[in-house]
Amino acid sequence: MLRLLLSLAFACFAIPALASEIYVTVDISEQKMVVRVDGAEKFVFDVSTGKKGYSTPKGAYGVTRMYRKYHSKKYDGAPMPYSIFFHGGYAIHGTTDLKRLGRIASHGCVRLHPDNARTLFNLVKEIGSGNTHVWVKA
Repeated sequence: MLRLLLSLAFACFAIPALASEIYVTVDISEQKMVVRVDGAEKFVFDVSTGKKGYSTPKGAYGVTRMYRKYHSKKYDGAPMPYSIFFHGGYAIHGTTDLKRLGRIASHGCVRLHPDNARTLFNLVKEIGSGNTHVWVKA
């Protein structure tokens, strides 16, 4: 009987917990980002997305790579702290151009206040990039 109880106890601890899911919705028309974890709204952030001639790609994406410190290879080494890449060279990242948050201003990336970018980056690191879904809508 003791062996059976020990086996059941081990089985309960060996079953992995269900992983949480992060849903990041970028609303281009509102210049807002809503971050949900398992369906519950956690954060709403002002963003800046692509200006005319540099649109932010619309669609559903996963996270392809992440860098705490990154500099643009395309735009003169511009800093892109807490980068979360979701489509080719497009990323969600921090910006120093705080006065334009909430307005269209970028070369296609989704810009956030650096504190918010760090918060999102750490959340994705904690829950997992494979459990993170990015949806960019008009």
